[in-house]
Amino acid sequence: MKVILNQDVIGLGEEGDIKEVADGYARNFLLPKKLAVPNTRQNLAVLEHKRAAIEKRKEGKRLEALSLKERLEVEELKFAMPAGDNGKLFGSVNNANIAQELEKRGFTIEKKRIEIPDHAIRSVGNYKIRIKLYDKEEATMRVVVEGTAQPGAAPAAKSRQPRSRPAAHKPAEAHTEASADTPAPEPVKPEPQAPPEEG
Repeated sequence: MKVILNQDVIGLGEEGDIKEVADGYARNFLLPKKLAVPNTRQNLAVLEHKRAAIEKRKEGKRLEALSLKERLEVEELKFAMPAGDNGKLFGSVNNANIAQELEKRGFTIEKKRIEIPDHAIRSVGNYKIRIKLYDKEEATMRVVVEGTAQPGAAPAAKSRQPRSRPAAHKPAEAHTEASADTPAPEPVKPEPQAPPEEG
């Protein structure tokens, strides 16, 4: 089915474009949401009447995209994630995480516009991601992922302390110190006996 787009649709086209799409996609998604109208003679006439206004809006979107690109490309996003000794993350950083971080900085970017290598970041390191803006404009952003200690590592280290050898010898050392501090009992000397009386 041929449709005329009323709005920009990511991955399909821009406002005013005429596109061939699957019937089900048109009937179940594009038409009910008023993202497009059927490509009829009447709708084509309406499109031509609005052509100048559409082109003006497109030019405004291009300028806005260029401005947004400049602002995004000076940003650097940092994430601290639990990771193992080999740098592998216990989890991942995906486009939803990127979108949330950008929103904190005042950028409203749909997560489907964010492209991450291999769809998600699963190791510590420096990465570059792409953000589709408008038409062929896209921004390249830097993302730094740092590893934090694995949860539960500290308690595991503590649990090994009672098994250390010095702890096992402490009772013996205490006994030795007590023996050194306590004076040894002096040998009992026999009491001098009086010489036998002469009788």
